[in-house]
Amino acid sequence: MLIGYARVSTEDQHLTPQQAALKGAGCERIYEEKLSGAQRARPELNRLLDQLRAGDVVVVSRLDRLARSTRDLLEIAGQLKAIEAGLRSLHEPWADTTSPAGRMVLTVFAGIAEFERELIHERTRSGRVAARARGVRFGRPAKLTGDQLTLAERLIGEGRSIPAVAKLLKVHRATLYRALAATA
Repeated sequence: MLIGYARVSTEDQHLTPQQAALKGAGCERIYEEKLSGAQRARPELNRLLDQLRAGDVVVVSRLDRLARSTRDLLEIAGQLKAIEAGLRSLHEPWADTTSPAGRMVLTVFAGIAEFERELIHERTRSGRVAARARGVRFGRPAKLTGDQLTLAERLIGEGRSIPAVAKLLKVHRATLYRALAATA
């Protein structure tokens, strides 16, 4: 079954041109939304995806009506593939996963997106290494300063209990235990 999906970004825009194109393409059912594509929660798209069956084909007038980014498009295409449903764009004939050429193009897109994610990961990792070399600390700031730890060690050495010292420093005793263990 051919199932259409039409979306416009605002209430002021009209779905009529998309509806006509989808009906002309033979769509038996059309899901419509007046919502920004940047929204992750799109109720009609989710309803469409929930009701798809193997062999169904989702038809859109243009890919940007379905997804706002390559990552979003590939995620939706992955969901369709898992259901064994297809995807077809009327404006972009190469975006037709019901044909071998369309599946190949989508596979190339997926490869490019994965390559891009790997590059971002590598740059992030390199940036962290360089920042650590410059002395940048990551994570939450320490609850106790070096002076407070020195004071805690001195007080404990003088016979005060760890819970009493932790209370004096206004930290939980487990925090003090961890800090002391790290300096040991």
